[in-house]
Amino acid sequence: MRSRAQEVVVETPGSQSSLHRANLERVVRAVRLAGSLTQAEIARTTGLSAATVSNIVRELKNGGTVEVTPTSAGGRRARSVSLSGDAGIVIGVDFGHTHLRVAVGNLAHQVLAEESEPLDVDASSAQGFDRAEELVNRLIGATGVDRAKIAGVGLGVPGPIDVESGTLGSTAILPGWSGTRPAEELRGRLGVPVHVDNDANLGALGELVWGSGRGVRDLAYIKVASGVGAGLVINGKIYRGPGGTAGEIGHITLDESGPVCRCGNRGCLETFAAARYVLPLLQSSHGTDLTMESVVRMARDGDPGCRRVIADVGRHIGSGVANLCNLLNPSRVVLGGDLAEAGELVLGPIRESVGRYAIPSAGRQLSVLPGALGGRAEVLGALALALSEMGDSTLLDGTAPSATPAFT
Repeated sequence: MRSRAQEVVVETPGSQSSLHRANLERVVRAVRLAGSLTQAEIARTTGLSAATVSNIVRELKNGGTVEVTPTSAGGRRARSVSLSGDAGIVIGVDFGHTHLRVAVGNLAHQVLAEESEPLDVDASSAQGFDRAEELVNRLIGATGVDRAKIAGVGLGVPGPIDVESGTLGSTAILPGWSGTRPAEELRGRLGVPVHVDNDANLGALGELVWGSGRGVRDLAYIKVASGVGAGLVINGKIYRGPGGTAGEIGHITLDESGPVCRCGNRGCLETFAAARYVLPLLQSSHGTDLTMESVVRMARDGDPGCRRVIADVGRHIGSGVANLCNLLNPSRVVLGGDLAEAGELVLGPIRESVGRYAIPSAGRQLSVLPGALGGRAEVLGALALALSEMGDSTLLDGTAPSATPAFT
């Protein structure tokens, strides 16, 4: 049996009360990030003994910080622990190519309200943030939540974010937004901490917490839309790289003599898989009003041209995924965006290319799955980002939430 000295390692010696406080925060953090855990799972996650966890959960329950409900685990009765539904509120905001989506959730990982509306791609950043502010205020009013309990906002944008300055880099999806500071702008409007990341990273977070990535520690979320990007999860955490540009799988070179990409190189994966390059292949036979969603729908209905294009896209994506396998050896790849709705029509060719180009040992360990969250992945990932960034001491003190260092 572990001794108390083995349960928690603190960087500096402290009193017994300091040790107890640290243990309280460890338990709250574990529950906050997971949504709900049994007491046995809390013990495994935190390294605390079962008796210590039981005592802490009882204390937190008596203080109104957590709720405990009966459940079962492995056929045995257990108790599920989650943060109290009124302990705090987080907000997710997702700007996409043609949409704005906002969700309001609590710290127990329950979505209280969610709404999406069209967004003009040519709208200025100021117009976009005006719309976001209005939608956030409308949902807060509809749910009747106390604004004082807003712990933070997660914000998703379709482009790279400089991790030092918070500036949005070049984006072909919302061209008028380059050079803006999205988190700073929204923070000024809402008056609460705002944490920003690109849409692929948030899609990865959403699937990791709520979708097809649950239960794994290493995965890649591939989003194919107007561009091609990847959100990388390594050891349970989003990996962004020192400049915030990790995961730009769309700019892996497939053919040095191929089409010129928006990045200036030739033959990038994006030029073989992104919607603006793929849809023109079908326009002469299928009309000019095509979307990736409609192509996927026709492919599922048996259209031979659409099925061929989807299969070709899958094989190209599979080549990029094989490179990821060889470099990072993830255990799971989750395909998001409209293309995921094609199911095995695209997943089969992806696996075929992985089998051909990946190191066999890496390929054998990989599962390739469609995203479970569809178009909600990014906004739910924004909620997860806000949850991951907030501090635990505020929940124990009952004080107003404040910004914390970036989660990496």
